Amino acid sequence: MAPQSSLPSTTKKRKRGNHADTGKDLAKIAALETQLIEAATSKSSLNSLVDLLDTAYNAVDQQVLAKAVWALYRVFVVVITSGLLLNCAGSDESRAVRAWLQERLNGYVKLLTGLMQDEETALRTSALRILLSLQKHLSTSVSKAPGPSSTSRPQFHISHFRQIVHGLLLCPPSPRASPHSKKSKEENSHGGHGKIDPEIRDLFMEAWLSEYDDIRWFFLRESAGLLTTVSRVDSRNVAENLLSFLEKLNTFPTEASELNKWWVEEFAVRPPKPKASAAADAEEVEEDPDASPDDADTADDWRKFFDEPEGKDPKTEHNTSSVRLHKLTLHQSLHSLSSHRAIFTRAWLALLPLLSAGSSETTKAFATRALNVMHRGVMPHLTRPVLVMDWVASCVDHGETVGLLALNALFMLMKEYNLDYPLFYTRLYAFLDRNVLHLKHRARFFRMTELFLSSTHLPVALLASFVKRLTRLSLHAPPAAIVMIIPFTYNLLKKHPALMVMIHRMEESYDAASDPFNPAEPNPTLTNALNSSLWELVTQKNHYHSAVSTLARIFEEAFTKPNYALEDFLDHTYSTMYETESKRRIKNEPALVFELPQRSWFPSSAASADEATDIDRVTALWTFS
Repeated sequence: MAPQSSLPSTTKKRKRGNHADTGKDLAKIAALETQLIEAATSKSSLNSLVDLLDTAYNAVDQQVLAKAVWALYRVFVVVITSGLLLNCAGSDESRAVRAWLQERLNGYVKLLTGLMQDEETALRTSALRILLSLQKHLSTSVSKAPGPSSTSRPQFHISHFRQIVHGLLLCPPSPRASPHSKKSKEENSHGGHGKIDPEIRDLFMEAWLSEYDDIRWFFLRESAGLLTTVSRVDSRNVAENLLSFLEKLNTFPTEASELNKWWVEEFAVRPPKPKASAAADAEEVEEDPDASPDDADTADDWRKFFDEPEGKDPKTEHNTSSVRLHKLTLHQSLHSLSSHRAIFTRAWLALLPLLSAGSSETTKAFATRALNVMHRGVMPHLTRPVLVMDWVASCVDHGETVGLLALNALFMLMKEYNLDYPLFYTRLYAFLDRNVLHLKHRARFFRMTELFLSSTHLPVALLASFVKRLTRLSLHAPPAAIVMIIPFTYNLLKKHPALMVMIHRMEESYDAASDPFNPAEPNPTLTNALNSSLWELVTQKNHYHSAVSTLARIFEEAFTKPNYALEDFLDHTYSTMYETESKRRIKNEPALVFELPQRSWFPSSAASADEATDIDRVTALWTFS
């Protein structure tokens, strides 16, 4: 009997076909499965495996294809657990059988990777579950194989997992896709490769990538290797597919104790501590016996990130004080937090240049997605966060939303990782234009700007330029933006008392018509804003919107009130302000009835001649001199 499957039981019912051909195919598949399982158990001829594979490749009906795919899975599980794929010493005939079985398995895996792009949801999810289940069986079989090394080091079937990663990122078309189908047309328009199906992406993220440490480690490693070898022209969506995974990866470990969940259970055993001896130099990472030398060279590129371990944080040092980190075995690397950080770093450094290789609109879209998670989900887990400095700095040149997000990442590098970027506030000052008050991310910009200007060590001339530029922009801003600018300015004046001269300037020689502020100066320290005044705030007292005019009067009072909570003003729009006004309670009812003077447009018959002349206004309007 076949061993118990490691897959969760399927609950979806498949549609039953009524055609006679479908019934014959299903019966044929069942007979072939029984025959092959018996042959694998008794280690006899498995030639019927070709017929079962042909049935799966040529199947058009969903029910037949699903039946064949699951039958092949159960057959290969028996083949794997029986040791028929192990590279053991034997005769030429046994090696030929093993090579033949490996070719059939590769053909089956190729079919499954294509089915992950199939139009049927059941086939897509089943293909992914089968691929990951085979990964567990293959790795366990290799780890338990007899031999001096396998008893001490668990192994991971890398060549099979590499095919899974290629299927997730390259997204080859389904073998049963019609040339006139919607998916086929999309794939043809993208050079033969498509985008990852959202359902497959979410399933892989939730069930494996975010759960198992070994799956995440090998996925990041193989993804980085794929990006360095695949042609960007032939597969333009590889970078976008990888970004869709990495931007959702929010369970990266921060301590070595969090490395405790493994898809291949043999890795749960703690590895021996690394030895600082010459014998450690001879240790090499165990690769899959089917991997080629070229693949091994690509797979080992990640080791160079171990050459500079971080010694500042004791939590990141995990038994690596007496040995260079790149000397770790595969088992030791999976239990090393520094190893996981190095793999994570390599994946992002390989991805970021590709995000900027497309058109301007595509580059901005990808950069926005990457920068949204850069400061919280990426930089804290990099071996050296300053490695992304060049890419982040180049994103500032895009301006608008991308530039603002890039400035946020640059500020985090300056604050947390001691990056020296002298032109930071000059670049920030350049973003203060009329468009910034109409952006979608306007609220986020004010949050970041408040953080950037919170230091008490900033020059007063620089702070005065920011305050003056914002108040000048308020003259042409919508009410929702002015409501943010006024509390923002109040908080800055209160935090930096040296700016108070800008609202208390009483010199007779000062004239608002000849404002010394130079709005065309790009350097915020040379605008002469400190010699100016915030006369723009005085004009806001006469604003047509009561919320703006009321807020503007706060500068006429003593600065004894606490700072405004800026979050209370950032989400205002025209709709929210209208809703607030419509729901506001009216304390004093407005006058709706009043007396009109006793006047008439036409003279009455009882009026005298002089009175009639004064009253007859209609005649006066139509009298031309």
